[in-house]
Amino acid sequence: MNSEDVAHYLLNTPEFFEEHVETLAQITLPHPHGGRTISLSERQLFALREKNKVLEKQLYEMLEFAKENDALQYKVHEFTTMLFAARDLATLQEMLPHLLREIFSVPHVAMHLWQTSPPSMEVLMFTDAQAKPVCLHQAAHDTASWFGESAKQLHSFAYLPLHAGSVSIGLLVLASEDKQRFYPEMGTVFLQRISDAASSALHPYLDH
Repeated sequence: MNSEDVAHYLLNTPEFFEEHVETLAQITLPHPHGGRTISLSERQLFALREKNKVLEKQLYEMLEFAKENDALQYKVHEFTTMLFAARDLATLQEMLPHLLREIFSVPHVAMHLWQTSPPSMEVLMFTDAQAKPVCLHQAAHDTASWFGESAKQLHSFAYLPLHAGSVSIGLLVLASEDKQRFYPEMGTVFLQRISDAASSALHPYLDH
């Protein structure tokens, strides 16, 4: 009989310990952290405490995540509201990067609108191929030049296509020296909301 057979027998014979109560009291186990032996009941209590610590940590992480989401939702709302204070395209082009830097603490922002800054064919094809924002660790095509002398220090990028319906009207790029600020696996829900808000604000001022 091996250990698996014993475990299977005990799991399927719960009356065993009712009939051998004294056996429970005699069983001792190594302490999880070494040094001494403890009773079975102590070991069970220790296991429950460890499980509670794990659950408490998970709950804390969930609450922190919820707080972060709430804070981001508020920032997106603030960003969207302030965008619609602009009354012309020039003001809006100036406001958009400023608001992203101030509200979301994004260190570097570049925006090109096709109407005023026609893109290269590669950038246009790249933008049109994105159904949603995409994050990269390297600049796509020639967009690094959009950041001037800062380009060499940038290690993460978020590309937010700007659309009028199904047609792209430009590209908004957020960048950082921090490689983990934007990374390929990160969620893009809030980036999409920023993209949608910017696109909606810009749409009335562009030629169609």
